[in-house]
Amino acid sequence: MNTMRYDFKKIEPKWQKKWEDAGLFKAVDFSEKPKFYGLVEFPYPSGAGMHVGHIKAYSSIEVVSRKRRMQGYNVLFPIGFDAFGLPTENYAIKTNTHPRIITDKNIEKFSNQLRRVGFSFDWDRVIDTSREDYYKWTQWIFRKLFDHGLVFRDKTLVNYCPSCKVVLSNEDSQGGKCDICHSDVIQLPKDVWYLKITEYADKLLTGLDTVDYPENIRMQEVNWIGKSTGAFVDFTLKGIDEKLEIYTTRPDTLFGVTFMVMAPEHPLIDKYADRISNMDAIQGYRDECAKKTEFERTQLVKDKTGLKIEGLEAVNPVNGETIPIFIADYVMMGYGTGAIMAVPAHDQRDWEFATKFGVPIIEVIKGGDISKEAYTGDGEMVNSGYLNGLTNKKDSIAKIIGVLEEQGIGHAGIQFKMKDWAFNRQRYWGEPIPLIHCPKCGVVGVPYEELPLRLPDVEDFEPGEDGQSPLAKIDSFVNCTCPKCGGPAKRETDTMPQWAGSSWYFLRYVDANNDKVFADRKKIDYWMPVDWYNGGMEHVTRHLIYSRFWHHFLYDIGEVNTSEPYMKRSAQGLILGPDGDKMSKSKGNVVDPLDIVEQYGADTLRVYVLFMGDYASAAPWSDSSVKGCRRFLERVAGLTEILTDGASPRELETAMHKTIKKVSEDIEAQKFNTAIAALMTLLNDIYKAGSISKADLITFLKLLSPFAPHLTEELYESVREDGAEEYLTVSAWPTFDPAKTVDDLIEVGVQVNGKVRAAVQIARDADKDTALAAARANERVASFIEGKTLIKEIFVPGKIINFVVK
Repeated sequence: MNTMRYDFKKIEPKWQKKWEDAGLFKAVDFSEKPKFYGLVEFPYPSGAGMHVGHIKAYSSIEVVSRKRRMQGYNVLFPIGFDAFGLPTENYAIKTNTHPRIITDKNIEKFSNQLRRVGFSFDWDRVIDTSREDYYKWTQWIFRKLFDHGLVFRDKTLVNYCPSCKVVLSNEDSQGGKCDICHSDVIQLPKDVWYLKITEYADKLLTGLDTVDYPENIRMQEVNWIGKSTGAFVDFTLKGIDEKLEIYTTRPDTLFGVTFMVMAPEHPLIDKYADRISNMDAIQGYRDECAKKTEFERTQLVKDKTGLKIEGLEAVNPVNGETIPIFIADYVMMGYGTGAIMAVPAHDQRDWEFATKFGVPIIEVIKGGDISKEAYTGDGEMVNSGYLNGLTNKKDSIAKIIGVLEEQGIGHAGIQFKMKDWAFNRQRYWGEPIPLIHCPKCGVVGVPYEELPLRLPDVEDFEPGEDGQSPLAKIDSFVNCTCPKCGGPAKRETDTMPQWAGSSWYFLRYVDANNDKVFADRKKIDYWMPVDWYNGGMEHVTRHLIYSRFWHHFLYDIGEVNTSEPYMKRSAQGLILGPDGDKMSKSKGNVVDPLDIVEQYGADTLRVYVLFMGDYASAAPWSDSSVKGCRRFLERVAGLTEILTDGASPRELETAMHKTIKKVSEDIEAQKFNTAIAALMTLLNDIYKAGSISKADLITFLKLLSPFAPHLTEELYESVREDGAEEYLTVSAWPTFDPAKTVDDLIEVGVQVNGKVRAAVQIARDADKDTALAAARANERVASFIEGKTLIKEIFVPGKIINFVVK
């Protein structure tokens, strides 16, 4: 076998140039072909360049897109760069280099790497979120959100990273750590711009019923949104004409409320500070809370801390009982109403708190021993007035809500765990927020015709110690004229978070160079929605929710044709280091994909990242398996040495059709590893048969082409007939004959007196005499029937042979 012809260092650049020169990967607007829009999460162009995780993340839609082109689709498979954000700015500060210079350099590096791996992107539609012609439209969409009342400013405790000197959303500080630098996040009072994503909570939930998302992705979003049904109930402060509203999912337990808990920051505490005798202690507790992150405050497994408010008490509205009010760090402003009712008999956290602080515990649902722990199951209502005797939670809740509404002390309600989206950063490298503060007119939007509001060129990117944006130091940017009254005004100096540009990028790919609108509506109608979107699980409760929100909004104002942007979503598993740990520079277990390309070729890398295991699961890198994939491709290269002018050996026919069927189906199911395994098996069958026809070789190459496009294209060029399709990449995908996917030989179990003693291979259409003869010839069967009296012979075609002997 001659394997020297597989010189990937010549083959791969050759075909990459030929494909580009021929424009094979350019999407055509309004083609008569069926369209396929395949999308990957565009990369952040870091200085480190691509890692093997990028290769795996993009390879699924790459393979599907290549298959779709061969199936006759007009394919849009674009790429771009999510280029604003903290990492670049932090590096700019460190090296005193402008973020624009760093970003351009990193994008060039990424682009060259992506081209070397042979991804079939449409390079005419590349976008860069940090370019003015792109962020003009990010600002435009923000202005629309502002005009429709979905942008507001509020003073609140925010997640603040002292290291990055920036406010973070809940999604960017999960676990109490900054998503960028992994430092501990603290709570800081600050004026913050928000987007009212909670206004779309219901639409984001119901939209999940219309799309094809894996269950784990769907449930992550459902749980993050956290819809609950229950009741809002008004408790009064004793001796004060003041109501304290709470929300509860269990209004049926109201008779068991023995205390209330307020957030330490609750404004009613300051309002009635003159009635509270322990304000100094409360202020001390507040100071301690300010040092804790939201994660630390709300986690369930922690010591219960709290402080009774001396001087304020509440009245339980259903029984008139006076109950104490505590402050505790686990209650937060911004979640619900900033106050909760506590039912210690039937909530474990309330039970632990009541036990620690000596508060009464009153059973209202029979079923447990509340002296030992809270009972959280269902049962008969007791100590609950008009609810006593009811045993169905649904009935109890319905009855008490009816009473609350009748008496005007509460009403049914819905609440969401998801909070509004904190939408500003006090940094330079981001989209300027197009708003103006006017002392007369209030907050006014920058006129649409003045967009983009350009990011000024500065030398000092360092944020202020007070958390101010670097833009606040530029008088020429800050001072402006109010577009409404013409008076002196000041620009907003915060910038948008990195998630802004990625919330609509899939729409810009549709019409990447339009300077009149964010995308032509006819092109949107043709290409949208995205047919298949692959990305990381870490973005399910951030980018995926954010972009769905923006798209739902654009749909509501008539700018796009579908409410949901992505019809199908999938996710890849991590590639772990050879040591089985997550790859990181500090561990020294990072694999550079270009090292693999340089040593083994891009096709080997492409095949390996999809062969290494289940696509959605984590798998460790294995150098020996990389070499195995390389050897597989070398054997493929040798197939031209066993070409025959005639037909392939007959025994290959079924194997060919079975493999076409399996590879076709496995690609759609993202079972890439088993598709490649099937091709490896077929390759073994071909060499075992000793020869292969030109037609069957081309079929094999077509099946392998999405995985290893360079080698297969080279081999196709060497064997294709005159007049045939010039490029394998856009030739027709193979089809199979279902009848020929069935093996000619089948295995049938042989029983003696009902017990299976052996199995024999017979022709699928073998008659009874042939089948029985084959069974008798089996040595093991013969040993069980020899010397015995044969009473009956049974043959059920395709299933069983049975000898009954005495």
